[in-house]
Amino acid sequence: MKVTGFTFIRNAVTNDYPVSEAIRSVLPLCDEFVVALGNSADQTSDLIKRIAPEKIKILNTVWDDTLREGGKVFALETNKAITAISPNTDWMIYVQGDECIHEKYLSLIRREMEDNLEDKNVEALLLKYRHFYGSYDFTAQSRRWYRREVRILKNIPGIYSYRDAQGFRINGRKLKVKLIDAYIYHYGWVKTPKALQGKVRNFNQFYQTEEWVEQNLPIQNTFDMHNADRLIRFTETHPSVMQDRIAATNWIFNEDLSKINPKMSFRRRLLQKIEDLTGWRVFEYRNYKIVK
Repeated sequence: MKVTGFTFIRNAVTNDYPVSEAIRSVLPLCDEFVVALGNSADQTSDLIKRIAPEKIKILNTVWDDTLREGGKVFALETNKAITAISPNTDWMIYVQGDECIHEKYLSLIRREMEDNLEDKNVEALLLKYRHFYGSYDFTAQSRRWYRREVRILKNIPGIYSYRDAQGFRINGRKLKVKLIDAYIYHYGWVKTPKALQGKVRNFNQFYQTEEWVEQNLPIQNTFDMHNADRLIRFTETHPSVMQDRIAATNWIFNEDLSKINPKMSFRRRLLQKIEDLTGWRVFEYRNYKIVK
């Protein structure tokens, strides 16, 4: 069984993406790893080259900065990485530049890949998510944030990155997936309020015009942390690859978001209550079809 990891990245140093940690978190599962390395204005190239030269294949790319439609450029860059994956690969593992997989899940993931390799009804594996927010001590809870996504796929012709690269499809339809008991740790929102405001400005440049960004997201040192409806204290361990980054944290997150966001509408409060009581997320968007 051959396994290939893949990702896309650009300006990871400037934007403080833990892409090195992301790649290293899944390397034990991978025979090789493809990085679509965008035209960066910082030291991202040097960072990637230092990780594992014997396993990593770098594909130098140039982003189309004129694309402002729904983050489409992210999917295009992801698809460039997919096309560079060896044809004899059985499974593909996708990890974005701010995501990691804890080492405690690696053996389970490998077992699931082995057990489902010959099952034609399973085209991908669906992983659960923990979205860390503000600091490494809290995860965000919100119906607006996805709680599951496809990150492990069979190397089947016709698979492509969908919309803004959050998920995948095959030949125009949803993938048939198996939900497994493993988590992606998402660290994209672990920043100071000022850095989060910068992140949102940068992110929206790939969705909106420059005029829209300047009008709606002016430069400032604050950020409305209620983008998360509620925070849950995290009491478990983080992936070992993240330990140095966590130890170097130089800010204190002290906002109390333990209660439901007072700005939430009655409808969202009701739906959140149903989810809290039953585990059922009513009207959940699913870019996949769970079959097993």
